[in-house]
Amino acid sequence: MKLTKRNFIVAALAAAFVGSAFAQTQPDALDLYRQGKYQESADACAAEIQASPKNVESHVVLGWSLLALGRYDEAISCATKGRELSKYDPRLIEIQGEGKYNLGSNDESLKLFQDYISYAPNGSRIAPTYYFMGEIYLRLGKFRHADMAFSAAVKLDGSNAQWWSRLGYAREMAKDYRYSLEAYNKAISLNSALQDATRGRERVLTHLN
Repeated sequence: MKLTKRNFIVAALAAAFVGSAFAQTQPDALDLYRQGKYQESADACAAEIQASPKNVESHVVLGWSLLALGRYDEAISCATKGRELSKYDPRLIEIQGEGKYNLGSNDESLKLFQDYISYAPNGSRIAPTYYFMGEIYLRLGKFRHADMAFSAAVKLDGSNAQWWSRLGYAREMAKDYRYSLEAYNKAISLNSALQDATRGRERVLTHLN
């Protein structure tokens, strides 16, 4: 059959329709992640990467899913491969940082979190990043630094009782008891069942009295 201009257009539209229909049958990895279906999301991302190895978005969502599944080594590996495609993608940097944080690599994760803040000061993971940095500084015994990091976290998200409690603990360790009490009180006001905050408040009151 002679390929006329009309036939070419019809064939192209048909191919586009088939491709679109095929794409619509594939699970949306990001939607699965947001629904808390982390393994299904990871599986969908792996299929996407196999079909399109240079898809940075698939590496990002796969990294998030692996973190949620507690598969930290795999998350780091995924983010590292993603950064071969997009070296300065802050989401991939944060995934590496969070993975290394959970594996106890304090210095490496701290550097990655600092990079994330530099590249994405208004990023969606900025508040948790400051929280993780606070925890790292606690591990390192740098209580004033921990205070500053936790303070930044609660400034960005003041509704997290656990973060307020950790801020209280950092200040308690720095012997800044009055401001520690303020943080513990805030934590308890948000969650009266938070035992760490309740016990911390009692310890601080002992020092103040």
